[in-house]
Parts: sequence; C-alpha cells; structure tokens
Amino acid sequence: MTVTLEVTVTSDLSGVEEMEVIAHKWLKSLEIAFVSGFSHPLVNRVLEGLRRYFVKLGHRVVECPGPETDVILTSAPYGQPLDWREAVLFNLRRRFRLKHLPLVFTLVPTTLSAFRESLARLERALRRERPRAEDFAFEGLSPSAFQVLLEQGRRGGAILALERIVQAQVKSIRVLLVAGEEEPEEAYIFDLAGAHPRIPAADTEFFYTDLVLRIATAASTHEVTEHVVVEEPIPHALWQRLSTPAALKRASYELGRRNFFTSMVRISDLVHVPVVEASISEQYSEGCFATWDTELQALIATVTGSARPVSKAELSDDDLAVVVGVRPDGQGALVRHVEGKRNSPPSSEAVEMIGMDEPLPWVEVSPGLRAPVARSKLHGHRGVRSFDPRVVEFVPLDRPYYYYPVSCATEAQARAIKAAFSRAQTLTVPDDPRSIAFTVLPCHGTVLVEKWIPGCEPFQVLWEAMDTGALEIDSLVPQGPLTYRPAGEGRMVLVEGVLD
Repeated sequence: MTVTLEVTVTSDLSGVEEMEVIAHKWLKSLEIAFVSGFSHPLVNRVLEGLRRYFVKLGHRVVECPGPETDVILTSAPYGQPLDWREAVLFNLRRRFRLKHLPLVFTLVPTTLSAFRESLARLERALRRERPRAEDFAFEGLSPSAFQVLLEQGRRGGAILALERIVQAQVKSIRVLLVAGEEEPEEAYIFDLAGAHPRIPAADTEFFYTDLVLRIATAASTHEVTEHVVVEEPIPHALWQRLSTPAALKRASYELGRRNFFTSMVRISDLVHVPVVEASISEQYSEGCFATWDTELQALIATVTGSARPVSKAELSDDDLAVVVGVRPDGQGALVRHVEGKRNSPPSSEAVEMIGMDEPLPWVEVSPGLRAPVARSKLHGHRGVRSFDPRVVEFVPLDRPYYYYPVSCATEAQARAIKAAFSRAQTLTVPDDPRSIAFTVLPCHGTVLVEKWIPGCEPFQVLWEAMDTGALEIDSLVPQGPLTYRPAGEGRMVLVEGVLD
C-alpha cells in the first residue's frame, strides 16, 4: 500500500505550510474494529471520519473484533480515570474471546483550552526550583506518580508528563488525543516511547489520511523479540577473563554521569492496576547499548528492562547478554548463555544492534584480529541538538520514516536503522577520519555508533565527544521531519520540520 498526498495545512499554531506525505511501501491492508467506549460529539465525529478514511485507503472495517482484527479503536474521557475493568486493553481478549491482542488505540477528546490549561499547569510545576508533589496530583494516579511525572517532564517537557497522565487515566498505551469543539482542531498520538506528534486538522483530507497512515504504520510491523538460545553455554571462567563486561559496566557509569538514560518507569509507581502480561509489562527502562567482544566474536548487550528492573546506569554482569546473530526468519536474535550467571533476554533492540553490521565492512583491530567496523552502539530516548561534522556524521533514515515513524523493537525499526547506517561514509569507508555516526528516530530517540579508535575503551569515543561538545545531546526528541544545517564555528545544528 502506497499513498502520496500533497496538501496545504493552515492552523493557528503552525501557520501555512505545504506538506508532502509519503507512506511506507510495506503497509498492509488491515482489519479495523470499533469498540464503543465514551460517547461524545467530538469522539463520534472523529471516529466516523476515521471509519470513512480507513475504507477509502483500502482497509476493512468490521463491527465486532475477530481472529483477523489488527486494530481496535475505542474512546475514553479526558481527565477522568477509567477503571481497569472497563479498559479495552485489559478486557479485550476475554470479552471477545480472542487468542491474539490487536493494537488498541484509545481516542480521548478535549477542548483546546482544557488541553492548554493542563500543559500550563505542568509547565509551572516543572519550573519550580523545588517541585511539589501536590502540583502533580491528578485524579486516579498513585501517590508515587509525582516522581515519574517529574522525571518524564524533565526529559520531554510538559507534553510528555501529560502524556503519561492520560495513558494512566485511560489505561491505554496508544492514545489518540483530539482537541477541538464540534470539529477537531488538532490531534496527538501517544505511545510507550513517549511519542507526541501533532497532527493539525485544518485540512480534513490531510488530517484523516495522516491519522489512518500513522495507525496503519504501527499495525503493519511487528516486534522481533523472539530470541533463541544457541550453541553451548559460555564457560564461566572464560566470561570472567573477558575485558568487555567490565568495560560495559564502566560505560554504564560514564553514560549515567552524563544523564543519558532516564530512570526506569514502573507502572505501579504511576497507577494501580493488576499487571496483565499480555497487555503491559510491570516496568520498562529506556535505552540500551552494546559493544563487540573480539574473543567471543559476539555482541555483548544490555538485557531488556521489561522482564525485570534494570538500571542502565548501574550495570552488573547479570544485566548483560551475548548476541551472536539474527534468526534466519528475522523474528529475533540468536543468543548464547553464560554459565553461572542470570541469563535474561537482551534488550528489545538486539536485532537492530547486531543486524546493522551485516552490510558494513569488517576491519583489522589488531594484527590478525578482525571485527565489525561499528565497535559500540548506543540507543537512547534522546535527541542530538548539534555536532561537529569533523568528528561526527549524521545519517538520515529513508524519507517515509520521518512522516510515519515506527517504534521500539519492531522489524521496521531494525530495517530502517540497518539501511541508514549502510549509507554512512564514516562506516563504509573505514579510513574516513570521523569516529562517530548517528541517526535520529523521530518520536523515539537516537542511535549512536562509534568506530574502533586505538587506545580507547568501549564508548569512550562517545562520552568524550559529549564532553567536548562534538556531540550535543538533547533531552527533547524531534517528532517529525528534521535535518542538520551549518551554523557558526563549523557546527551542524538541528532544524525541525524540514528534510534536505
């Protein structure tokens, strides 16, 4: 399915701009079901528009979810906590006797003034020199939600804190927040990684087409986390003499000192719900990193934070996994266990971490010893504000990913990252003097890669570039098209809203 749409969009916030919208070529024809929730004039108007445009763009709309349903659309009120028993995300499979869990999008209506008032309240709370718990007290949230909202707000601003509030109140990860009176004026799509792209509604055709394509993008890919354990376990004595695990623990400390990773989010700290394994995990941690071990000829990576609590800034041996390849069917990574330690699955991005090496060259890192040109890889929910092009190379994604982003652990994200870095001159030409390449995943974060530099330990090139300013990390993540343009002193600076 491919859709190209050129429209002019006018709104009180974005002015007038020409928007070219290019969908991914791999979008599927989906089955969509609408499950009644909160009845509201704006909800009814938007759901009816979505129904029309799903059909118009070649999808099937059914009255009741069934075994072939890919997406469920429901609704919930703004600012009011929904009992978990009423939340579609929690009762869908039992209610409709489904063996699978479709993607659930919850439409939440609000007025533009109420939306802006909520943001203003959170902005005031976040500006306080000494934040107060009472400023973050929202109906239906846990008393401990204060710390989560403060941390999220400091990472992504008031909009990210509000996103977590809405998700907790309506008991849904994927939320379509629509602001307007009788007609929509703008919409935001929220997800687990903290995405919050704004979709203006001045042009009806653009608005509904864009929403349908964003939903279709999310539903047309799948997670690649079905990892498989292969080969014999690595002897404990061999693991103990490796230098790489200690280097990764040192890197976790150094990156933690530079506040690259945010605190792990525990669902119970945000809202009290019984955790349902098929719906949500008990917690999630942001970011992952990995480096190549020449003795094992494998990638040693951080483990997933969704299985158990993991602090990416304070790693232990039990927080590391060994990745040796990608399954032939691409559905997960090939993993080796280590004797005498806890063997949790690797980070959900394991496939993208090792998969990007496939099209890239190998280099000689010491006499007779070869390794992938990309030594270490760092994935975080951060942006890059600027960089020194003499040291760092920005590698863009394929164009559709800027309009229709994908999210964590998906096949599409792994493919996008692999394709981007396969074009990096820094990596494809090993003698290129630059030592770092990176890309930015809109609505998600950044992926950074360092080469082998004599005398440097894993990730040292990256953290020293952060210290010198050659790589300026930003807490805010771009939500759409972006590029980097020359600025003063030879730097390249982020410009949002445009593509070169």
